Amino acid sequence: MLYERWRNVVDQQRDDWALCDLASGQRWTFTELFAAGESRRDEDGKIIFPQGQSPEFVLSLLAAWRSGKVVCPLETGQARPEFPSPPEGCVHLKLTSATTGPARLIAFTEEQLAADASQIVSAMGLRPDWPNLGVISLAHSYGFSNLVLPLLLHGIPLILAPSPLPEIIRRALTNEPAVTLAAVPALWRVWHDAGGVPKHVRLAISAGAPLPLNLERAVFEASGIKIHNFYGASECGGIAYDASAEPRTDAALAGTPLPGVGVSLNSEGCLQVSGSAVALNYWPGESDALANGKFQTSDLAELKDGSVFLRGRMSDVINVAGRKVSPETIERELLAHPQVRDCLVFGAPSQDEQRTDMIVAAVVSSASETDLKKWLLETLPAWQLPRCWQFVESLSTGPRGKISRSEWRRQFTI
Repeated sequence: MLYERWRNVVDQQRDDWALCDLASGQRWTFTELFAAGESRRDEDGKIIFPQGQSPEFVLSLLAAWRSGKVVCPLETGQARPEFPSPPEGCVHLKLTSATTGPARLIAFTEEQLAADASQIVSAMGLRPDWPNLGVISLAHSYGFSNLVLPLLLHGIPLILAPSPLPEIIRRALTNEPAVTLAAVPALWRVWHDAGGVPKHVRLAISAGAPLPLNLERAVFEASGIKIHNFYGASECGGIAYDASAEPRTDAALAGTPLPGVGVSLNSEGCLQVSGSAVALNYWPGESDALANGKFQTSDLAELKDGSVFLRGRMSDVINVAGRKVSPETIERELLAHPQVRDCLVFGAPSQDEQRTDMIVAAVVSSASETDLKKWLLETLPAWQLPRCWQFVESLSTGPRGKISRSEWRRQFTI
């Protein structure tokens, strides 16, 4: 099915350009990319592991689709996982990012991958005349669904950039009057600090981590470019998208559900997602949290006026003397401070047995602890103020742009 969809795209867009690799300067039309995939020798084994941020990733994927093999994308240099033969109907395995626990494999059918791509293209309005500029990982669920699948299943051209450095981005846009740029908040911050986001960006998307309101507003004020917040999960693809033309006024707003995506809340207030893009299950070690077209997230949420508002993760909730607070609640208020560039809040065991947890804040800011406490007291009760403050140069992120709360908590408690 996927390879047939690809052939149909080639038939419709034969001489249009499809893929451009800035590192080598090579450029392929859809016909040329099809021919390159057809001539590629089948790789050994039943499972193919595309890697890297190059045309080789796309060609390896096409060869696997053509020969009916299962695909398991990996980051550059990532070791191949060992696991039993995938379940019947599985054509694709995603490896989770492991920010909330051990990495797991997720099994998908052809229909589920195609549904995710269709929902994303429709919700975001991806267009062939606004090619995707690829700076995020092709192996990660975000990059695969937003860059690779739109290219092969919907004919959205893809420009592969060798790095996300500001000068590389500017060079990539020299000959392109309009592009779509999907990235993570950390990259949007770098580009903004380097002198602004180029005006050639017609559609700006941010996912992988919460998008700070002050960054969204700063980019909009400097360039007129609205960064659209996108929320999804490896287990089900895209969930919600903020398509509004103006910056959000509430950092908790994830957006409205994508077409074909159903959302509801369980008894604990965590978001449940249903739809045709939801994966088969985890593999191996199936879970009731992911089955029968439904995925039970651990994200606390509120559904209001047709939109999804994220209120934190159930596993991250901090227990202070029996009162519970989501770290995202405190982070949102800190990020609203004009001198706070980034922050991360987490709970750590308290020496005071009556408090259970103490609140810790790691902050990238020129403001003092006293100033930040005064700022928080304007909107939060005193018991929600961090007891411990760490002022750092930066909050390290993984290759997918995510900050691991559990890793910061582990380092703090060593």
